[in-house]
Amino acid sequence: MSASAWRPAATAISLLWLATMAGAGMVFLAQVLLARRLGPAEYGLFASSLATVTVVAPLAGFGLSQFRLRVYGAEGWAGDRWLKPSFRFSAWTCVLAVGGVVAWALFGPVVDADTRDTLLLLTPVIVGLFAVDLVGSKLRLEERHSALALWQMLMSAGRLAVAATLLALPAANALGAALGYGVVALLIAALAMPQLNAMWHGRMELRGHGPRPTTLEPLVTPNVTQLWSQAWAYGVAAILYPVFFQVSTVLLKYLSSNEDAGHYGVALGVMTAIYLFPATVYHKFLLSRLHRWAVHDRPRFWRVYRIGNLSMLGAGVIVGLLLAVASPWAIPLAFGPAFADVATLLAVLALCVPVRFLSTAVEAALLTESHMRYRVVSMLFAAVVAVALNWWLIPRYGVMGAAWATVASEILLLIARWLGVRGFMPNREG
Repeated sequence: MSASAWRPAATAISLLWLATMAGAGMVFLAQVLLARRLGPAEYGLFASSLATVTVVAPLAGFGLSQFRLRVYGAEGWAGDRWLKPSFRFSAWTCVLAVGGVVAWALFGPVVDADTRDTLLLLTPVIVGLFAVDLVGSKLRLEERHSALALWQMLMSAGRLAVAATLLALPAANALGAALGYGVVALLIAALAMPQLNAMWHGRMELRGHGPRPTTLEPLVTPNVTQLWSQAWAYGVAAILYPVFFQVSTVLLKYLSSNEDAGHYGVALGVMTAIYLFPATVYHKFLLSRLHRWAVHDRPRFWRVYRIGNLSMLGAGVIVGLLLAVASPWAIPLAFGPAFADVATLLAVLALCVPVRFLSTAVEAALLTESHMRYRVVSMLFAAVVAVALNWWLIPRYGVMGAAWATVASEILLLIARWLGVRGFMPNREG
């Protein structure tokens, strides 16, 4: 590609990356303030409850934002026919997700009064994340990178404001943090309404498929059964990922203590900030393009795949080494002496960084329709292994058992994805 062709892509990625870094910085600072203000026990209660809500939240959208990227990439403007059925389906799944958290909070067998109230106050986070996901998919389809950059920072900025407010108050606890996060989520959902209304009425500026045709052939609107048959794999994959990623924090609360959950929550927050880099490149910039190239430009699809693997592996090795070296002095400085042992956790979790970076790049070849079932199977396998290893190791080794369970699960997921791509390589073009 010529320099003129690379320049817009580099500018867009830089913009999204800077916004992502700003968002990650705000999330990290909010985490620092909350951990210092609440202490290990209260922060553990809050972090494990937030992790529980985050695990359930993807049920609200059921992966349909990813599905819309795929159908618009393949069908162009004709993809409008999937819009309203997917919106209706998402509304029902959102109700189901909220109801599930409320039911667990009220009737869960191991939920104490503080956990119940914290979970109920955090329930609006499901609605907020749902709105962020929907609007984000619209902005990606329109390739409005500046708007997407600003949109993705809103939740982070709101949470930082909550943490700063609690720091200024004479007393603070997990309930106050949960209330603040819930209010921020509802405000973001309200801000999303104009964009969602535009989507509902078909007012999108789709990029990559030319101007909207003045006349379109009559479009057949799919029913719920057709939508389910096409989109179920995206939904299951979206639900399995947070189970895979957040299960350690949740199980540490119930199998160990709030304190252990708080320490692991701090470590996981650091890892989440690091993982934003490959997520930004692939999910916020490349994803809609990859869906389009997978159908209309296979040589470019596979060229980007090869370059991405090498780039992500190299970046992951460098970042992982920096994390292991910097943690022993950076963590006590940021979070205070009460969280000093988090550095030991991060020394183990640093092994996950190159694995996750490469895994994100490899996964790019498993986002097309014919590969989604394999992706779901591999993620299901990794999630089951993660739950089993955590259930076995946490009672024996506490937080370190959770850390090693995470490392093993990440490696198994990478191997499963790589084997899947190898299996599909005979279909490669270019």
